[in-house]
Amino acid sequence: MKQIDTKKEIEKITRFLRDIFQKTGINRSVIAWSGGIDSTVSLYLLSKVLPVENITVLHLPYEKSFAEDFLAIKSKLKISDSSFSVIPIKPMVDYIQKELQIDNDLRRGNVMARVRMVTLFDTAKKLPALVCGTENKTEDLLGYFTRFGDQASDIEPIRHLYKTEVYEIAKTLEVPTTFLTRQPSAGLWQNQTDEGEFGFTYKEADEVLFRYFDRSIPIGDIEKEGFANAAKIVELARKNSFKHEVPYSV
Repeated sequence: MKQIDTKKEIEKITRFLRDIFQKTGINRSVIAWSGGIDSTVSLYLLSKVLPVENITVLHLPYEKSFAEDFLAIKSKLKISDSSFSVIPIKPMVDYIQKELQIDNDLRRGNVMARVRMVTLFDTAKKLPALVCGTENKTEDLLGYFTRFGDQASDIEPIRHLYKTEVYEIAKTLEVPTTFLTRQPSAGLWQNQTDEGEFGFTYKEADEVLFRYFDRSIPIGDIEKEGFANAAKIVELARKNSFKHEVPYSV
């Protein structure tokens, strides 16, 4: 993986965000804070561009909440109580699950992501504000997102960064250690983790995806470098590539 200059990258992202807010004439943003590294870094970046009173942070847990962990962020960024809300999505998700007779974790997880999307965009409409997404490049390339759910947003400040690069940005932003050491999870079911679902680590995925997509190195050559899961990683990206093409139209 190439080494990024984190300070220059932060400057680049903040310029991008300022340009978007100026272009749209909207100077407020809504962000779903999950308790993970991506949403935390995205929030820190937003706070460099907008007054914190113009940022609405929604924590949307299904069962496990990380609201207590937000206290450190709240203190660091000087976010007021009125700007942070915890909205449990369990009642909405359970109602939909019952009505649609959903009987597996994956379908229910998609409902969770889409309920969060509805909550974010409705809040944004009310304010008005732009919805800030929190997707990284690794998730994007692997198709590790719910269409019209966690992928839906108005702005994406870190979608061009691989997961491991997001961690580097986080260190420069002095994000609390809690978020640097937490296992990445979409919280879609009990004990669910991203890497557990993948069957490989983000670190390996980033190295393989960078070589394959950024450098156009053949899978066989990547495997020779010692990346045993190279074919598996690229196959997952290929399998989910349709997500970048829908909706299909004439």
